[in-house]
Amino acid sequence: MPKTADHRTHLVLENYIGGKFVPFSRHIDSYDPSTGEVYCKVPDSGKDEVELAVAAAKEAFPAWAAWSPSDRAQVLHKLADLIEAHLEEFAQAESRDQGKTITFARTVDIPRSVYNFRFFATSVLHHTTECSQQDHLSCITYTIRSPVGVAGLISPWNLPLYLLTWKIAPAIAAGNTVVAKPSEMTSVTAWMMCKLLEEAGVPPGVVNIVFGTGPGAGDALVSHPEVPLISFTGSTATAQIITERSAPFCKRLSLELGGKNPAVIFHDADLEECIQTTVRSSFSNQGEICLCTSRIFVERSLYPEFLKRFVAAIRLWKTGAPCDSGNNNGALISREHLEKVRGYVKLAVSEGAQVHCGEGVDTLELPDRHRGGYFMAPTVLTGVEDASRCMQEEIFGPVTCVTPFDGEEEVIRRANSVRYGLAAVVWSRDVSRVHRVTRCLQAGLVWSNCWLVRDLNMPFGGMKCSGVGREGGRDSYHFFTEVKTITVKH
Repeated sequence: MPKTADHRTHLVLENYIGGKFVPFSRHIDSYDPSTGEVYCKVPDSGKDEVELAVAAAKEAFPAWAAWSPSDRAQVLHKLADLIEAHLEEFAQAESRDQGKTITFARTVDIPRSVYNFRFFATSVLHHTTECSQQDHLSCITYTIRSPVGVAGLISPWNLPLYLLTWKIAPAIAAGNTVVAKPSEMTSVTAWMMCKLLEEAGVPPGVVNIVFGTGPGAGDALVSHPEVPLISFTGSTATAQIITERSAPFCKRLSLELGGKNPAVIFHDADLEECIQTTVRSSFSNQGEICLCTSRIFVERSLYPEFLKRFVAAIRLWKTGAPCDSGNNNGALISREHLEKVRGYVKLAVSEGAQVHCGEGVDTLELPDRHRGGYFMAPTVLTGVEDASRCMQEEIFGPVTCVTPFDGEEEVIRRANSVRYGLAAVVWSRDVSRVHRVTRCLQAGLVWSNCWLVRDLNMPFGGMKCSGVGREGGRDSYHFFTEVKTITVKH
């Protein structure tokens, strides 16, 4: 396994095409978010590199599609084992590349990346097809499913290897080959994974990784006529461009997009559990998770006590050097993103909001080496109107808004009053109320009295501008396969 760069050297990445690393002359600077310093050079790939990768994937497809599902599963299990054997190296690289804490990378990102391969290696063996007897016509009709071809995969910067493997694993388990483009800001762990593909038994051309920007490599991939399906996780604005660029080719799209996720807290909530979980749901991974809570609606009778205890709990949530295992949050991904998130707080204040902790209120004490990093303390706002951009737009940082409500109908209407519909949380001991409210919330995932409890067999995805399609055991298998109906007369 390659060593990542120390603070005195630059790591230089290469594309992985047709089972080989391919040097490249043009590079993009990638920064260590915790220091603000360049530490990595990422290929600035474009149309030519994507063309080579698609050709390699297309050439490898017939043989890989002919492998039995169990043989492909063995390769996925081997790759999972290899990543797990190098878990600490992957965690260190993910933490430095993305800014997240080493603890989060060790306990969430890399273990989930390993599990993605193991889960889809197993689940692909258990799917069944349909059959219908038409005895009166002396016919039998049945379905078969086949891999589609070359899958284009584009993954984001917030959970780099976690979400890249969430796409690669089901795609290749079903017999497709892939061309993947990770975010240019967090490419290192994808490159490290490529070092393990040959040892895992992945044939050349089955997995190809092309690094670069969205307008460069990404655009070339989504508009390539020989890439029939695209799986993308990222912003709604980028998804709109992908939809337009892929439309002339009638590509199959899976789009997992942004969220403006509400938590609805009723007066009978288990307050201790609710507060601890809502701190986590609002600020985990610096708030840079599409499922994070960013609007908290609290029943008015509980509102004063909740706000007091919530702010007190947040002050115990430590932000600092990602390498310190005692910290809960690390740095935001970039200086531009930090300024964007700060801008939302400034806007809220200009509109009359109150900041209870975090930005502009609390001072972060950072080690000298990290004072140029992109850090921001968890921030709580109140007095923000529902129509404010802070309550309507995805901030994607450590900022959440708390507001009171007076009844079920009101809070459902307000929770649904955004263009997003990814996730929501409902807190109540009243089971009937939980079922009523969860049914009415416009969100693809709703948790009650918990957050981020996942079963990968179940559908994952959003409503409205939060996405198109679903991912998960059966849903991913259906996305990455083509169904054919066959009727035989006997």
